[in-house]
Amino acid sequence: MNHVRHPHETVLDSEPPHLMGRWKRDPLMRALTGIGNIWFPLWGSLAPLRETRVDNGIQVLDVVRREVVARDENVIALTFAAPDGSVLPQWNAGAHLDLLLPSGRMREYSLCGDPGDRTTYRIAVRRIPNGGGGSVEVHDTLRVGDQIRIKGPRNAFPLALPGYGSRAQRLRFVAAGIGITPILPMVAIADRMGLDWSMIYTGRSLDSIPFREELARFGDKVEIRTDDEHGLPTAEDLTGPVPEQDAGLTLYCCGPTPMLESLRTHLVDRRDIELHYERFSPPPIVDGTEFTISLASTGESVTVAADESALTALRRVRPETPYSCQQGFCGTCRLHVSAGSVDHRDGSLTEPERDAGYFLPCVSRCRSDGLTVDV
Repeated sequence: MNHVRHPHETVLDSEPPHLMGRWKRDPLMRALTGIGNIWFPLWGSLAPLRETRVDNGIQVLDVVRREVVARDENVIALTFAAPDGSVLPQWNAGAHLDLLLPSGRMREYSLCGDPGDRTTYRIAVRRIPNGGGGSVEVHDTLRVGDQIRIKGPRNAFPLALPGYGSRAQRLRFVAAGIGITPILPMVAIADRMGLDWSMIYTGRSLDSIPFREELARFGDKVEIRTDDEHGLPTAEDLTGPVPEQDAGLTLYCCGPTPMLESLRTHLVDRRDIELHYERFSPPPIVDGTEFTISLASTGESVTVAADESALTALRRVRPETPYSCQQGFCGTCRLHVSAGSVDHRDGSLTEPERDAGYFLPCVSRCRSDGLTVDV
């Protein structure tokens, strides 16, 4: 129809006329309009709109068990459960929790319980008196009956099983000290599935090694080696006997940076061997150069040495700067840069976040003379 020559003249703010032309307004439509004018305001008062709850990923759990798991009493295991006993989100071996401690610190701890248990989470924490304060707070403040806020689980160290994402025929687990925590559920799964596996577990002394009694059930598949009796292990000690061609071997390792670097260097030319690892300390600085960070709020500046992280330098003038993993994946230390060019070295920030000026000072560095951060 040509709407210019035949304009639409129907009045839309009142009821239409009766279909047969008997009434100016259709009685049925007038009745429905009257009911609607009463019903909808009444229903609106009885069922008002409510704000939708935003899921921030935080759960509040109860501390249901606390136990000492190393004979030197420096390592405790904490077990958490939902206050109502409900099922917890699923996790896989290698996953960790973010603990939001009462002080405001956030720290990450590997889950070391049974992934098949959907009612509890278990972590283990070694007390480090001269660390960042998180482990001391956990040891000194968290007791059975307390509540703790957590995020996760998240997994940055997944176990790929033979036939399920891995060509491995033989698994070798390497753990040092508290590095046993992500390895413990991996070992249990490998044994439960009847895989060909072995493990070496190192520590300063027998008394410092947690979960020894729990590992005893695996017999001679687990070798425990201590520095005070055998000295520091070599890379060959950690890998065990390895043929010149051993395409079926995969290693999973968690421990201090020197041990991981020793293994990585030892296997750098072995394309036939898979190496998966998780460190519990910051990675070494590679190709670092000195630069300056300025604080936009005060004009203060601090020099970042070539062999230290921007986070370390920032915490000299702002000790309260939040951080957690120090490895570039948790995002806790994220800051906004208002001037300067960032050398991004994390695997966490998205391109839009980087384009918006964000960076992670725990691992990223500077491509210009300096950076100005909004602190």
